[in-house]
Amino acid sequence: MRHDKVGSVMSTEVVRAGRGTPFKEVARLLAAHRISGLPVVDEDDKVVGVLSGTDLMMHQATTPDPYGTGRRVRLTGLTPGARRRATKGRARTAGELMTAPPVTVHADDSIVRAARTMAQRHVERLPVLDEEDRLVGIVTRRDLLQVFLRPDREIRDEVIREVLVHALWLPPRSVEVSVAEGVVTLTGHMERKSETEIAVAMTRRIDGVVDVVGKLTYRLDDARLRTEEQGRAVHGVADDWLRRL
Repeated sequence: MRHDKVGSVMSTEVVRAGRGTPFKEVARLLAAHRISGLPVVDEDDKVVGVLSGTDLMMHQATTPDPYGTGRRVRLTGLTPGARRRATKGRARTAGELMTAPPVTVHADDSIVRAARTMAQRHVERLPVLDEEDRLVGIVTRRDLLQVFLRPDREIRDEVIREVLVHALWLPPRSVEVSVAEGVVTLTGHMERKSETEIAVAMTRRIDGVVDVVGKLTYRLDDARLRTEEQGRAVHGVADDWLRRL
């Protein structure tokens, strides 16, 4: 079963900054390109950090009021978070202002993995690296959403080919597969309960699938047989999926 790769949806024209890029130039880049963040790279195009509009706002928020008392902020006794904010308040370059280490993905990573990384790390964009860890693109949440634009017909063909035929070794028409707006409905009668579980689980992982409705019945409840089969050699993709369930 295939997953679309990050490289197929990423943008290759990446607005970037160097460590020494001045604060005002970073602000100009964000405004000119109407973006909310960018990667910071070194001389070898290796990503060393990321910088967002939030970082710039933090700089302004922690800058001393020119009409205030003019007292200098002492870092001694501050929490790590407060110390970082105070440091960013005095930052003049992208390298001093950026957040490091950066959260990145590789061009060969699946879209599913990239989406999971975004959700877990609470970020809206990811720098994309090649096999040598050099910056080759940027991927955003909007880019990843393109996977859900796959035509229903294309999703249906993949379910039949990858799940029914290649994984479960079933005839293509043994189970009725219908897709409407990305929601896949599986209808039919199968030999074992485990096969119905595999069919639903594998279909759910196909790119572009929004949800799966399982209307599958079975002749044999083979839950008890799984323990006996655990010590045997596995054969094919279906047996591998049985062990994961």
